[in-house]
Amino acid sequence: MNDEQRYQQGIAVRRAVLGDTHVDRTLSNLTPLNQEFQDFISRYAWGEIWNRPGLARHTRSLITIAMLIALNREAELRMHLRAAFNNGVTREEIKEVLMQSALYCGLPAANVAFHLAEAVFTEMDAAAGE
Repeated sequence: MNDEQRYQQGIAVRRAVLGDTHVDRTLSNLTPLNQEFQDFISRYAWGEIWNRPGLARHTRSLITIAMLIALNREAELRMHLRAAFNNGVTREEIKEVLMQSALYCGLPAANVAFHLAEAVFTEMDAAAGE
């Protein structure tokens, strides 16, 4: 597969996981500074890793949430909490990942993650009610 094919495959997966709105916003905000970085993300994160056959996207979402909690990356965690539902992850499964993170990442990290998840769920519920 060449770079353009990998990029197109990555954009397709990125759209499936993160949604068209997020990807369209990202692509519309390309600048000379971030364009190569965004291309890199699409080709390698989404075109390579998220497309590997060894794990389902559902599992990849749960793993990603756990790693973002451990790394204290709130903006990315917010994005992947939302995206997880596109991969069939349930709120109960997210809660279990948050509980597991309390043990392995620490109570402060899990506490922040629980508050963030509550905020994301509230926003999603409000948007669904509109």
